[in-house]
This record gives sequence, C-alpha cells and structure tokens, in this order.
Amino acid sequence: MENTWVFAISTIIATLLGPILAVQAQKYVERSRARRDHKTWVFQTLMATRGAVLSPDHVRALNMIDVVFYGKKVFGFERRSRAETVILDCWHEYLDHLNGSIDEHNYARWGERREELLVRLLEAIAADVGYRFDRVQLKNGGYSPQAHGNLEQEQARLRSLAIQVLSGEQPVKMHVESLPIDPAFAQAQQDLQIKLNDALNGKGALSVTIQQTHDQAPAPSQ
Repeated sequence: MENTWVFAISTIIATLLGPILAVQAQKYVERSRARRDHKTWVFQTLMATRGAVLSPDHVRALNMIDVVFYGKKVFGFERRSRAETVILDCWHEYLDHLNGSIDEHNYARWGERREELLVRLLEAIAADVGYRFDRVQLKNGGYSPQAHGNLEQEQARLRSLAIQVLSGEQPVKMHVESLPIDPAFAQAQQDLQIKLNDALNGKGALSVTIQQTHDQAPAPSQ
C-alpha cells in the first residue's frame, strides 16, 4: 500500500514538473547557443578585419569582447571559464596599448607591439570557440592591400600630429618662398624711399604746402 502511494505521488510530481523542467532545459540550450554564436561572430569579424584594424566592424567586435566573454551566471553566481579569463586579460592588455601615447618617433615600435597583442588575443579567442590556428596563420594569413595599410598608417600619424599641434606641443612649420607684389607699387615704394633719404641727407628738398582752414582766424596785419 505504501509503495502504491509513493508511486502515485512520484507520478503526480513528474507530471507537474516535467513541462517546467523541459522549458528550462530548452532555455538553457538556447542561451548556450546564443553565447556561442556571439563568440563566433566576434572571432570571425576580428579575423576578417585583422588587416583593417580601423574599420568600424573591427572596432565594434573589439568593444563586444567584455560582454560576450564576461561569463555566465549559474544559480545566481557568476562563472567564468579559464579560457574566457585569458581572453579578457589579453583584451585589456591590448586596449591599454591602443590607448597609449604614440608619436612619429615610436610609431614603428608601437605598430609592432599592437600586431603582437592582436595575434595573442585572436589565439585566445580561437581556442575558446574551437578553432585551431597557429600564430603564423593569425599574423600573416589575412589579405590586406598595401594601399589600405599605407592609408591606415597615414591616418594614425595625421591624427597624432594634429593632436600635438592643437595641444600646442608641436608648432606649425611654414616656409614662404615668395609673396605676390605689384611691380608698379614696388617701384613707387622704392622711389619714395630714395627721395626721403635724399631730403633727410640734404641732397633734396621736401615740398610743404600750408593750407588755411575756414575755422582759423587770419593773422593780424603789421
């Protein structure tokens, strides 16, 4: 009799909780799939634009890393895998380098360090999403026209120099070769200077005219 009651109660509980557990399991699967899709999108976007680091898509994918690889909550507790921790550490180091100072003197070294940190970040993300790439593939596997690379370098240098000029750290150099001058005006100025020099040295005279105004009283007669 007791076994019958236990079986009946178990059947009722299973009947009530079955749909609830099934829905929760489905939600868990959907959340896991969405997280993986987001991670894959970030990795694919960064790989596709690793030769154009100034493109809007590349910048957007970088800014999504903190959210996509943040981890997940399990029973109210935040849980982050070791791979996600490595990714966030690589990203924060890369971000610190991107926000660092750059000028025309350290630009080459800054660019080499930026490329090295980006490869390290891509390597960490690839391991988390299940792709296998070596560092040589991540560094040299992408194609970017040389003109695009030159354009990005010129834009970065132009931005750096513009900031230095606007902040007063770097003066604007000017080299004037000639100014537009009217030949007749220049000759008249030269003739005037010669006559003034002659008059002051006693070699010439200045013609002075005194004109009486209407408001001035006439001089008294002698």
